[in-house]
Amino acid sequence: QGQLVESGGGLVQPGGSLRLSCVASGFSLGPSAVSWYRQAPGKQRELVAEIAEGSNTTNYADFLKGRFTASRDNTKNTVYLQMNSLKPEDTAKYYCNAKGMGVSWYNHWGQGTQVTVSS
Repeated sequence: QGQLVESGGGLVQPGGSLRLSCVASGFSLGPSAVSWYRQAPGKQRELVAEIAEGSNTTNYADFLKGRFTASRDNTKNTVYLQMNSLKPEDTAKYYCNAKGMGVSWYNHWGQGTQVTVSS
């Protein structure tokens, strides 16, 4: 059974940076379509960034304005979200998602990691 585990969240001051990691076990992230989502209290979960299956092609939510970068390292079966110039409105729980077709279709979610941007 595939699993995703996020890490790297924490408390950071406005303007600071964090790098989130998402490690997969039980399946390979390489051929997967991988996405980062976030959910703030009282709000719906929203897409932050996505990496196309089997490639490093990325797409980002318009509201990010180039502040975040998603990447994958297939040798470590890990994806990353580098977050720069953080703002208080970036405060949310960040989730990793991976989906694709192996023996059967899979759609895995991690447990999330909390990011709090505050002075």
